[in-house]
Amino acid sequence: MDQDLLKAILHIAERMTESGAEINRIEECIIRICKAYECRHVDVYATTANIIVTVETKERVPLTQHRRIGSTGTDIDRLDRLNDLARYVVAHTPETAEVRRRLDEIEARKRTPLWQIILCYGIIPAAFCLLFGSRSVVECVFAGLIGLLLGLLSIWIDRVRLNKILARFLCSLLAAFLVKGLMLLHLISCPDYIIIGNIMTLIPGVGFTNALRDLFVGDMFTGTIRTVEAVLLAIAIAVGFAIPDLLLGGVL
Repeated sequence: MDQDLLKAILHIAERMTESGAEINRIEECIIRICKAYECRHVDVYATTANIIVTVETKERVPLTQHRRIGSTGTDIDRLDRLNDLARYVVAHTPETAEVRRRLDEIEARKRTPLWQIILCYGIIPAAFCLLFGSRSVVECVFAGLIGLLLGLLSIWIDRVRLNKILARFLCSLLAAFLVKGLMLLHLISCPDYIIIGNIMTLIPGVGFTNALRDLFVGDMFTGTIRTVEAVLLAIAIAVGFAIPDLLLGGVL
């Protein structure tokens, strides 16, 4: 074990955290890898914002590294690949160069095309619009079109790296103004299903589930942070949908 190898291990842990892994899995992964390289002692402190690792190598040399986590999300495909890499490292203890090569392969994997992501933003609201009770083809079509616009806005927001809370607020604000416009043009009579359908693409369901998962396994600090984040995102969405109604009057 040396500083370069420890840096590669932290890189795996960082990418797992960014992809949505639970904190106890991150800590367990680091401990298992370090033990596989015959470290005598391993101390790990991980949150969604920081990872700190101190190890004592088999030569009794202490090593410490820290990694600041920029942002987190959900990328199940990358997380699965990183889990496989972690298991491979534990089983075979490869050289640092091999670990980095496999990491680079994961980072260079083919991503989901943008058009597929945008298309899903359109299909999901239309499907939920129908699921929650709408029997109007027009409403489902408008729900899907608004979802497509939200998809485009979300991709742009990701590229400019806006704050998550501000991003959800802007998306909900755009959706609410579009629905209000459809009402004023008398193209729809009931906006409820369109709003519900598009809310489903914005609500932090995965984030809140991860928060509860962390709380249940005893990671109180991380669970509290994720809970607060999920609540703030929900508030931002609610405020975004309420503003057009307050400005233009009427009930959405």
